[in-house]
Amino acid sequence: MKPWLRFLIVAWLAIGGALGLARENVVPQEDFLRGEVDWIVLAELPREARQTLVLIKAGGPFPYARDGVVFGNYERRLPLRPHGDYHEYTVKTPGRHDRGARRIIVGREQTYYYTDDHYRSFRRIRE
Repeated sequence: MKPWLRFLIVAWLAIGGALGLARENVVPQEDFLRGEVDWIVLAELPREARQTLVLIKAGGPFPYARDGVVFGNYERRLPLRPHGDYHEYTVKTPGRHDRGARRIIVGREQTYYYTDDHYRSFRRIRE
């Protein structure tokens, strides 16, 4: 490969990453529509996530003040919906004294998504 071409490729990747153009772990909207999204079966969720799901379906009470707040989907890793269609709930992480990284996101259509890496990736919960 010619040196100038290699330079252009490296520069493009560096600039794209700095600007957020490299969107790893983003599941394109079309993939959601075709069903090409990672799933997790309810039984495979951590016990704390299953407990949080029970609380969500019962309407609470929730242990964290921020449970139920609107999730903005700013990372665009969930299907695009109008603002306010998603709400987030904390999944307790044993040994942590803060909220930790685990969440369940609930869509208006009663779709549930689990993340254990603070919104970097999501798996739709299959019940």
